[in-house]
Amino acid sequence: GSGLNDGQWHEVRFLAKENFAVLTIDGDEASAVRTNSPLQVKTGEKYFFGGFPIQMNDSDHSLFQHSFQGCMQFIHVDDQLVDLHAVEQGQLGSFANVTIDMCAIIDRCVPNHCEHGGKCTQTWDSFKCTCDGTRYSGATCHNSIYELSCEAYKHLGKTSNYYWIDPDGSGALGPLKVYCNMTEDKVWTTVYHDLQMQTSVGGNSLEKLPVLQLNYSATMDQISAITSSAEYCEQFISYSCKMSRLLNTPEGNPYTWWVGKANEKHYYWGGSGPGIQKCACGIERNCTDPKYYCNCDADYKQWRKDTGMLSYKEHLPVSQVVVGDVDRPGSEAKISVGPVRCQGDRNYWNAASFVTSSSYLHFSTFQGETSADISFYFKTSASDGVFLENLGNTDFIKLELKSATEVSFSFDVGNGPVEIVVRSPNQLNDDQWHRVNAERNVKQASLQVDQLPLEVRKAPTEGHTRLELYSQLYVGAAGGQRGFLGCIRSLRMNGVTLDLEERAKVTPGVKPGCSGHCTSYGMYCANGGKCVEKYNGYSCDCSKTAYDGPFCIKDVGAFFEEGMWLRYNFHSPGTSMKDLVSRTLLSSTDPEITAPDLSLNKEELSFSFSTTKSPCVLLYVSSYTQDFMAVLVKPSGNLQIRYSLGGTKEPYNIDVDHRNMANGQPHTVNVTRNGRDIVLQLDHYPPTSYSLPTASDIQFDSPKALFLGKVI
Repeated sequence: GSGLNDGQWHEVRFLAKENFAVLTIDGDEASAVRTNSPLQVKTGEKYFFGGFPIQMNDSDHSLFQHSFQGCMQFIHVDDQLVDLHAVEQGQLGSFANVTIDMCAIIDRCVPNHCEHGGKCTQTWDSFKCTCDGTRYSGATCHNSIYELSCEAYKHLGKTSNYYWIDPDGSGALGPLKVYCNMTEDKVWTTVYHDLQMQTSVGGNSLEKLPVLQLNYSATMDQISAITSSAEYCEQFISYSCKMSRLLNTPEGNPYTWWVGKANEKHYYWGGSGPGIQKCACGIERNCTDPKYYCNCDADYKQWRKDTGMLSYKEHLPVSQVVVGDVDRPGSEAKISVGPVRCQGDRNYWNAASFVTSSSYLHFSTFQGETSADISFYFKTSASDGVFLENLGNTDFIKLELKSATEVSFSFDVGNGPVEIVVRSPNQLNDDQWHRVNAERNVKQASLQVDQLPLEVRKAPTEGHTRLELYSQLYVGAAGGQRGFLGCIRSLRMNGVTLDLEERAKVTPGVKPGCSGHCTSYGMYCANGGKCVEKYNGYSCDCSKTAYDGPFCIKDVGAFFEEGMWLRYNFHSPGTSMKDLVSRTLLSSTDPEITAPDLSLNKEELSFSFSTTKSPCVLLYVSSYTQDFMAVLVKPSGNLQIRYSLGGTKEPYNIDVDHRNMANGQPHTVNVTRNGRDIVLQLDHYPPTSYSLPTASDIQFDSPKALFLGKVI
C-alpha cells in the first residue's frame, strides 16, 4: 500500500488456505501479494495484536520492542468479529497498555495549519505541509514566493518585464501578474483587462442600455491593494461619438457613466475629477461648442471625442462603462479604456526615524495567534535597542538589536520563553540598511538577517500553540527598555504594512521618513552615475555618464546610416548645457560660442562601435586652433588614432595593425592621454602605451566640437 502512516483508516486482510496465502491492503485486489510456493499455516490458540510478549521466565512479560502505535477496529478472526468489550471485561484474552473503545491518535491536520491551500500530512507526533503549487513557502506555506511590488523587483536589479507580485505578502490575497516598467525614476505597475480599444456601441434600436464589462488579470481586491499603496494611479478613458451625447451637460442627467471600485457609479470623465460633471475640454474651456462641457454633448453628425486620464485612485479601476445615448437612428459611439497604471510604492519606503532611545510608536495589538511573520529594514549607528514588542498576560513577542552584531527574536506562547539569535560576522550598526525577517508558527520559529543563514527553532510537539497578546504593539522603546535609535522602514506584520510615517507625524521624538539611502543603494548607480538622496528613496543622476535609465546601465547609442553625422559643441563654463544642446539641434549654423579659454593637458575618451565599412571616421575633435584628434578606420580595416597638438608638421599617428575592426563585431576603445603619455586599450586586450614626440605641444588648445560619423 502507500501512505499507511497518514492517520487515516486502512484495511488489512490476510487469508491462508491449504497451500497458499494472500495479503490484501485497502481492498486493492490488483496489488495483493500471493505466495509462490505451496505452504501450510498452522496456528496456535492465541492471536497477538499490536505486539507480542517474549517470555523470559514465567513472571516476566517483556514486550517485543517494535510494537504498533495507533488504532485498530473491526478485528475479525476466521470471519468472526472479535468482541473487544469482552476483552475489556477480562472475559476474553488479555491486554496491556491499550485504551479500548476509543482512538487516541491526535489528528494534527484538523484544524489545518497549512495555509494558502497547502496539503497537510502527519506522523504520530507531528505534521508536515506540502506547499507545491500554492506559490507560498515555509513550514506552513505562510510566505509568498514572490516580491511585494515592482519597487522590490527594481531593487533586486531587475529590468522592465512582467512579474508576479503579492501585494499583501503572507495575507489572503494571492499573487497577480503585472507589468513593471522600470525605465523611470519611479516604477510604474500596470494591470491589464480584456476590453478592446475602440469598442463600438450602438447603431440599432436597443431594448436596454449597453454595458461594457472589463475583466482584469486580477481581482478587485488585488488591484485595490496596489492602488492603495501607490502614490499616484491613472487610467485612460475615451469616448468617440457621432450623434451620441456623453454627460448631457450643462444641466441634464448624464447618458453615460462608469462603474469603479466597490461598484460605485461615477459621472465625471477622463481629465476631470469627482463631483465635476465636465469633460477635459470643459475644464480647459476648449470644447467644440462652448455651450457644452463635453465635445460629444454638442450632438454633431461628425465624429468627435472626449478623452483623458481618470486619476482619482480611490475610484479606480473602471469595471464597467454604461452607454446611454446610442438608440437614435444614426447615433454611434466607440469606447476605449486603458490599463490601470500606478506609480510609486508608499509601503516600500514607508519609514520613521527614532531620535531618542525613549521614542516609540504604538499600534493596535498584533493578531498572530497561530502564525506570525514580521519583516522590516533597519539602519543605525547605535549598538543595541528594542525594535518592537507586544505583551500578553505571560505571552509576549519581541525583536531587538542585542549588540552591534546580534539580532534577537524572543517570544513565549505558554511553554516558557524562547529566544533565537542571529550573529552577523559584520557590524550591523554601520548605517546601512539591513533586512530582518522573523516568523513563528505552530511548527517552528525562524529568524533571518540580510542573506545570513536562517536560524530555526522547532516548536515542542505537545503544549501551547496560541500566542495570546493584549497590550498595544510598541515599535521602539517599550516599558522602560532602551529603544531603538535610527531608522525602521517597510515594517510588515502578517502581510500588512504599518504606516510608520503617518504615526510618526503626530508622535514627539519620532520623525517621518529617513535620509541616507545612498549609503546602502549608491552602488546600484553604475558607470559613474551619482546617487541623489530623496525623502523616500533615491535616484541615479546619469547626466555625467554615457548611459541612461534608472541605474545608468542603459546604453545610449545611435545607428548611423551612410552620410549621417552628429556634432556636439563643447561649451565654456559660462553657458549651460541645455541652452547649447537645444541651439545645436535647432540650428545647423555655429552657435556663437566664446570658448577659446578651455585647453586640456589630459583627457580620457571611451566609446564602443561596430561597423563593416572602411575607411571611415569614427570620431573627430576640432578646435578653434589647428589642434585636433581623430579616431578612424583605415581602408585595411585597422584602427588609427591621430593627435595634432601643434609643434610638429605632421599629426602623430598610432596605428593598430593586424586587427580588423570593420568586422561587424562590437569593439570598445579607450584613449587616455596625460601630457605626453598616451595609453590605448582595445576590447579586452592589454593596454599599450605610446608617447608624443618631444617636439609636440602637450596642450590641446580650445577644443570646439566633437563630430561622430563624418567630419564637416
